[in-house]
Amino acid sequence: METMEVTGVSMKRSLSIDENDDLAPADEAKRQKVSECCLVKDQETLGNDCVLSNETVSRRTETTTTREGRNSVEEQVEEEEEEEDALLGEEEEEEEDGESFADMMKHGLTEVDVGITKFVSSHQGFSGILKERYSDFIVHEIGKDGRISYLDNLTVPVDDEDPSDDIFTVLTEENKQRLEELQLFKNKETSVALEVFEDTKEKRTIIHQAVKSLFPGLETKTEEREGKKYIVAYHAAGKKALANPRKHSWPKSRGSYCHFVLYKENKDTMDAINVLSKFLRVKPNIFSYMGTKDKRAITVQEIAVLKITAQRLAHLNKCLMNFKLGNFSYQKNPLKLGELQGNHFTVVLRNITGTDHQVQQAMNSLKEIGFINYYGMQRFGTTAVPTYQVGRAILQNCWDEVVDLILKPRPGAEKGYLVKCREEWAKTKDPDAALKKLPVKRCVEGQLLRGLSKYGLKNIVSAFGIIPRNNRLMYIHSYQSYVWNNMVSKRIEEYGLEPVPGDLVLKGATATYIEEADVNSYSIHDVVMPLPGFDVLYPKHKISETYKEMLAADHLNIENMKHKIRDYSLSGAYRKIIIRPQDVSWEVVSYDDPRIPLFNTDLDNLEGKPPPVFAAEGKYRALKMDFSLPPSTYATMAIREVLKMDTSIKNQTQLNTTWLR
Repeated sequence: METMEVTGVSMKRSLSIDENDDLAPADEAKRQKVSECCLVKDQETLGNDCVLSNETVSRRTETTTTREGRNSVEEQVEEEEEEEDALLGEEEEEEEDGESFADMMKHGLTEVDVGITKFVSSHQGFSGILKERYSDFIVHEIGKDGRISYLDNLTVPVDDEDPSDDIFTVLTEENKQRLEELQLFKNKETSVALEVFEDTKEKRTIIHQAVKSLFPGLETKTEEREGKKYIVAYHAAGKKALANPRKHSWPKSRGSYCHFVLYKENKDTMDAINVLSKFLRVKPNIFSYMGTKDKRAITVQEIAVLKITAQRLAHLNKCLMNFKLGNFSYQKNPLKLGELQGNHFTVVLRNITGTDHQVQQAMNSLKEIGFINYYGMQRFGTTAVPTYQVGRAILQNCWDEVVDLILKPRPGAEKGYLVKCREEWAKTKDPDAALKKLPVKRCVEGQLLRGLSKYGLKNIVSAFGIIPRNNRLMYIHSYQSYVWNNMVSKRIEEYGLEPVPGDLVLKGATATYIEEADVNSYSIHDVVMPLPGFDVLYPKHKISETYKEMLAADHLNIENMKHKIRDYSLSGAYRKIIIRPQDVSWEVVSYDDPRIPLFNTDLDNLEGKPPPVFAAEGKYRALKMDFSLPPSTYATMAIREVLKMDTSIKNQTQLNTTWLR
């Protein structure tokens, strides 16, 4: 095996990138603990409702319990902001400025900027278009039992305990509106009375069931007023009832969680859960999942929800676009973050220029050797201020710089309202004035400004703490990833693709050194390198000193990675330097129409659509790839190795714009 430097070889492709960096629990990683997926997922989806400078954290709803000490006024403000953000939704995604996106992305990062400089194979690269259509990129989750999640069954489990389907039609739209306002405490009413026009026991039962099923947290009773029968809905247990569905309404013999497979198109996982919770009228935190999936793709994953029937979930298939729910079952337990083996990818690279021999060489290399396990470009943001710079400032305790990096004006692709917000901040340093420029308040900028308004400029640490914990940790994990990428490039440059004495490997969950006598017992696929932290070992060769030098240049001491704020102390983790994908297969197909899909999705198969038929010799050629990756590895880094390309948006937008001309 030989390594290669990055050259000018690149590829034409569409704008957005997905990866396999599933979110996993952020444990206090000890030296003995392997952590290929412990780093918090950055929600790096490109094109979200609020493309926040370097962070694509927009409209993220915390799926954990509300922070302690938050009062009801703050809760109400946040709920109103969530609704505003949701209303902006799709129309904001379509907003375009006068300057072209390609021109604005001139200010973004390239791979070299974040330490991605090496290849493991020697084949000649070729060009192709990645994700010309989001349906060219399909992700199927692999559960902890090794089973790949497919949507292949839309039937609802038969359960005598379920009410009839009449519950979905018995209430008028006006009554639904009144009940929703009562459920969400949007008015001063303590109850809603629904007149029963056809007074039969069966009709009253259906209305009772409809209110309780469709509006969790509400109870009902029958009252007679002036000779007329009414179903009166009221709150059962205050606001907590909305997040914790009634226990007594759920059959004891049935598992408390309904597990289902979620098929979604062009939506990230948190956006999808927000949509589902809105239609089900429940809080998002009753949903659980094993990993997050990005937006610009078709993804299939398992979701669990607390005490919502399969019947109600299946009903959503009639009213939601770009979603499909199926494969329902009732289980005793929720899903846990990180409890997955990885993801299976089906990727189409259109309009490839490589010969059949070049493709064969590239794919054989991917199958037999693999690719460098770099953190992909999504980890570092999409604009002129990378997330790792913010993380470095946090670790340096330079809080004024943290605020400046997040809020200052910057060149590049941003929504117009963010530009105005930044300009207002630069001009006035008034958080309230800058906040007024933001229609979307739940973006990181909005959260930080709200914190500054509450705590003042002299207490930035507390102001920054208003941002959800996972989003704050995203910055320092980005810095760790930046260091790791650079160190792995140095390691491969210095020692190539063979294990050497002083490298680290894992025995069980413990990191140990390769000794001279044992070097032939290992391969490069066994070697790990540390993300910097206070509880990891560093290699016993030149690269150890390189770690120290890089952190010292950033005014950080590798011997003291504990921060005075515990959340920002880095314990470190280990990550394999080379990943060899599993289940690798490929084929080259010819086609004439660039608009046609080149393979069937799960939904196509459910609907009985025949698979596409390819021409013997078409105008274009495409490479269809299948492979599986473990958590926290980036599919774009595997594709980079095949095509010998720069995967940065800065590079690809320029190439794609040129191709489109």
